[in-house]
Amino acid sequence: MLAHVRPAIVLLALLSVVTGIAYPAVVTAIAQVIFPHQANGSLIVKDGKVVGSALIGQPFDDPKYFWGRPSATSPFGYNAASSSGSNQSPTNPDLIKAVQARVDALRAADPGNTMPVPVDLVTASGSGLDPHISPAAALYQIQRVAKARGMDVAAIRQLVEQHIEGRTFGLLGEPRVNVLALNLALDGKGPR
Repeated sequence: MLAHVRPAIVLLALLSVVTGIAYPAVVTAIAQVIFPHQANGSLIVKDGKVVGSALIGQPFDDPKYFWGRPSATSPFGYNAASSSGSNQSPTNPDLIKAVQARVDALRAADPGNTMPVPVDLVTASGSGLDPHISPAAALYQIQRVAKARGMDVAAIRQLVEQHIEGRTFGLLGEPRVNVLALNLALDGKGPR
């Protein structure tokens, strides 16, 4: 019996060291050398202080800022420890009420805006943490942000256009705008 148990224990110890220590250490070292910004969370630093991550959405509800996608994480929105969607079907009455409430809030924040409300401003992403909105969602909010900041609409539009990220490698995904990066750039411009 010992002849069968001893190789199993040695193999368990060896594989534990290889897969539990050596492999993670090598992968971490490679990531830190080749992709240090991404490996450390793609953190955005302003004035020496971490203000967020380029990969995780944040709540913005002040009219002078662009608003991101709603979050369905629990127990509170934009909870990075609880990435999830609502799992409600499109015909679920609770989802329909939530979407309508979001549409009403957007209309109330910018009553003169008659453009159709972009769907990504009223529906949560699958993760609930999406840091991006579509260019249409950013352009929809220009009037409200310009009015709240006392800035020219053309200047805000130009800033939005500068922050539109193209498709990854020119073909993957859709054009998008990182809300946190746009809002930080906005804070660096004009009156508040």
